[in-house]
Amino acid sequence: MGKLDPIYSEFETDEEAEAHDKWFRAQVEAALASNKPRIPHAEVMARAEAIIEKHRRAQAKLGS
Repeated sequence: MGKLDPIYSEFETDEEAEAHDKWFRAQVEAALASNKPRIPHAEVMARAEAIIEKHRRAQAKLGS
């Protein structure tokens, strides 16, 4: 239970890594058990690309 090598882990200790793993697994389980409507991959990607493009345009305006 010592310090972890930053080359191999984003966490400083085994405890932090284990706590994150436990949290992440709970999030995945909750998502899989959810009854919310699913969003198709293509729609998620289109939304993400629109957000990225919006920020690119904003950055371009700042740079002009």
